[in-house]
Order: sequence, then structure tokens, then C-alpha cells
Amino acid sequence: MNFRKKAREDLDLNLTPLIDVVFLLLIFFMVSTTFQKEAQLEVNLPEATREAVSAPDNVLEIAINTRGQYFLNGRELTNNRLDTLRAAIAKMSKGQRDTPLVIRADAQTPHQAVVTAMDAAAQLGMLRLSIATSQNGETPQ
Repeated sequence: MNFRKKAREDLDLNLTPLIDVVFLLLIFFMVSTTFQKEAQLEVNLPEATREAVSAPDNVLEIAINTRGQYFLNGRELTNNRLDTLRAAIAKMSKGQRDTPLVIRADAQTPHQAVVTAMDAAAQLGMLRLSIATSQNGETPQ
């Protein structure tokens, strides 16, 4: 019997194909990944309650009908222009910016009419603006 030690060859592990596969996978994932833009603005939305809240006496209410005509505290304005609406709000609020202003628009009102009312309030610096809505099947209060 021959008990001599045989010289063993050094085993080399060739990593080149493994690195090639890893780079191919990396390129595949980089190309096929879609990036989603996240909103930069964090908004905390208010919660609504079903309870009726008593409104102060000095509330200004802008009602807008389906044709886009404005009514300030029940009185129809002469025209639908921004400067007319702004002057009427300024006169009724007596320059007090903290007077509550409620916009009550019909569901079929043109969007531009609501935006114009909000713009008039913003130009006057009104601090308390809200939009009146109704819950399903109920008439607005």
C-alpha cells in the first residue's frame, strides 16, 4: 500500500461569472423600477361632526345659484363680477377680517363662480371662510 501524501491542487473559485450575474441583476432592477413621487405637503384634514353648531350673528353668507348669480345675505348682487362681489363683502363685513364667511353653492353651480367667491374673500384677507354642504338627502342648514 502506498501511504504517501499526494500533492493536492489548490482549488480556485472563479468569482467573475458571479459578479457578472450580480451586475446584470442590478442593472435590470435599476431600469425596471419606477419611482413614485410622494407629496411634499402634509395635510391634516378637519373632521366633521353631525351636531348642529350655533352660528354667530354676524355671519356673511354668499349663496350661489345654478346660473352663477351671487346673493350676499339673501340680497342679489347687480352683476357677477369679482370687483362687485369684493366691494359687497367689504361693505357688509365693515372691514373686519375675522367675520365668518360661508359660501353656500348649489351642486350644479359652475366651479368658476365658487372660485371667484373664494378669490374675493382672499383678496379682502378674510380669515374665516367655510363652504356649506349638506349630508346625503338633507337640505343645507
